[in-house]
Amino acid sequence: MAIFNQQPTAKKEAAAFTPDAPPYREAPHATPEPAAAPAQPRRVVESQAKESFIASELTIEGKIEGSGHVRIAGRFKGDVNVQGDLTIEAGAKLTGGVRAKRVVIAGELEGNIELADRVELLEGGVLIGDVKAGALTVAAGSRMRGQADFGWEDKAAGKPANGHATINGMESRAAS
Repeated sequence: MAIFNQQPTAKKEAAAFTPDAPPYREAPHATPEPAAAPAQPRRVVESQAKESFIASELTIEGKIEGSGHVRIAGRFKGDVNVQGDLTIEAGAKLTGGVRAKRVVIAGELEGNIELADRVELLEGGVLIGDVKAGALTVAAGSRMRGQADFGWEDKAAGKPANGHATINGMESRAAS
């Protein structure tokens, strides 16, 4: 009985599969595995943007920029400029300017919102600042101090878009 080119089984078992690692390849001198071996699972890449979270126990001062979503449950002082969504949770406070695709306020925002597609001021939410957005939703029980500009497609030409706002459950549409 001759044994040659045989690797100990402990080496193969010790190499654990990780989703980030490339598929396992044996050394060129090793014998190939049988064709009936099960295929290894492949990593699925999600196209959804990642969300960053500032926890309720944190107070941060600085600037946030990026393409993902941001959820604030603590306190943040500084400007937020993201291509994704910004959510300010109940009990949270943001002091600074905001540029985001969608802004949801359940806590407090002290600053202006510019170039948002949609702004939602939820019950208990507080907004102290001006809003420029495609659509604005204001729930009963929320508070706002500032000016609101919504539904305007081209500010230079003064042409309204088909934007709308919902205030205390009543919908208001911009004239076309």
